[in-house]
Amino acid sequence: MGVALITPFKEDESVDYEALGKLVEYQVQNGTDYLVVLGTTAETPTLTEDEKRNIIDLVVSHVRGRIPIVLGVGGNCTRAIVEKLRTDNFEGIDAILSVVPYYNKPSQEGIYQHYKAIASETKLPIVLYNVPGRTGVNMTAETTLRIAREFDNVIAVKEASGNITQMDDIIKNKPARFNVISGDDGITFPLMTLGAVGVISVIGNAFPREFSRMVRLALAGDYENARTIHHSFTELFSLLFVDGNPAGVKSMLSMMGFIENRLRLPLVPTRIVTYEKIRDVLRQLSIKC
Repeated sequence: MGVALITPFKEDESVDYEALGKLVEYQVQNGTDYLVVLGTTAETPTLTEDEKRNIIDLVVSHVRGRIPIVLGVGGNCTRAIVEKLRTDNFEGIDAILSVVPYYNKPSQEGIYQHYKAIASETKLPIVLYNVPGRTGVNMTAETTLRIAREFDNVIAVKEASGNITQMDDIIKNKPARFNVISGDDGITFPLMTLGAVGVISVIGNAFPREFSRMVRLALAGDYENARTIHHSFTELFSLLFVDGNPAGVKSMLSMMGFIENRLRLPLVPTRIVTYEKIRDVLRQLSIKC
């Protein structure tokens, strides 16, 4: 279980680095296998370049090599990503997560050429990220498999297409060294029964111990006990995203005392009705809030 880290903000919307440091330690101490920094859940498009660098430095210094760190390096300008890979400091970073180009709506050949340019520029392991609900274009199984077979440093895909048939096609036909990772907490368990290896999780920000246990049980083939944990979170899965991500998980973390319930525009906190429903579920799970 990897966790897509949120970015905590103070009341004035500045980055709350102290809260971020505490959250990182909470992850390391409670079973998270690796951290994903500056992904979608981090509200990365709203961060300045200085803030991004400070966040990377803080996470690397707090983790101290105890678990791997995956850094989000993506965009819709291939040339800009290639330049970043050439010039930025990646010390302490173990792999990169790179999203399918958004808004431009490239063809499948364009997606392939985009990742070819990235894979040719870095020796770091690369995790592809397919999330058509955000990018506006789906990377097909055929394109994913083409990239996986041709570039040895492309090691996995974070699949958030919601298309189980597509994901199963990738799992069935992928090279042995290539992995499929769930990009959606709610389908992680069923996807792992098909052969996925885990998840890059949002709910793991709040429940790293419980959700990582579900992943490990599923990997060990103990589907009965893994299913029990999965079912305990099913109501939260929908509440997490009904008002957008990371509004749901930030409300949870706020109730649990980790952060202030602040997002940066254009994102806003959950509606009151969602907030109260999340609080009720947390109480049922015996979480102090």
